[in-house]
Amino acid sequence: MRVLSWNVNGLRACLKKGFLDWLAASGADVVGLQEVRSPVSELPVEVTAPKDWHVHLVAAERQGYSGVGLWSRAKPDVVETLLGRPELDVEGRVEIARWGRLTVANVYFPNGSGKERDNSRVPYKLDFYRALFDRLEPARAAGEPVLVMGDYNTAHRPIDLARPKANEGTSGFLPVERAELDRVLALGWTDTFRHVKGDVTDAYTWWSQMFKARAKNVGWRIDYVYASPGALPFLKDAFILPDVMGSDHCPVGVEVDPAIVG
Repeated sequence: MRVLSWNVNGLRACLKKGFLDWLAASGADVVGLQEVRSPVSELPVEVTAPKDWHVHLVAAERQGYSGVGLWSRAKPDVVETLLGRPELDVEGRVEIARWGRLTVANVYFPNGSGKERDNSRVPYKLDFYRALFDRLEPARAAGEPVLVMGDYNTAHRPIDLARPKANEGTSGFLPVERAELDRVLALGWTDTFRHVKGDVTDAYTWWSQMFKARAKNVGWRIDYVYASPGALPFLKDAFILPDVMGSDHCPVGVEVDPAIVG
């Protein structure tokens, strides 16, 4: 069972760059997109109702902002989109879907920078992290298989970005943000990519669109799939797909034993 996650940096723009061809050739059973930015009414039927896919989309209240979407071969039993906190729920950042025993959370975690690049949204970002993982804690604690995939907007360790020293004061690599990922991992969640690949370097998922950063591989690893203890025994592989174009991010994913669904 192949589960993929991709911040498409605007689905309408990504469509013009071959998204549907990529989706058809992806071999995926579940695809979660972040930063969709478009309500269903503004997307063509080829992407909202493609043959052999079930599609679920969540838009932010603010036009052209945030948004997540799920494409799956099997229709989910249920999809929840709210954390129960209005100030967190208005931005359309969460889909929590279940197939049998398996829960997959597709999440676009906030950026902490703020409009003035003053790190003013860091408290909101940290609040969102805690609310999301608090929401999933009963399932994790019960031993249920849960995957949390998406753009986490934080590079956890110095090996997760090309220039850690230069970004110590930048949201996405602040000590308080990295400590929040430490807290989540200490609860028992596992970064599937590090679990499979170890301390491999130069493995990034986002590159600035300036200064030919992608061509030079001056990037950040900020897109993850985290697995609960109940999901980890089913993990077969975890990977990054840096050669997939169409966004300033690339897809990430996992292969899991289909028995994870139960």
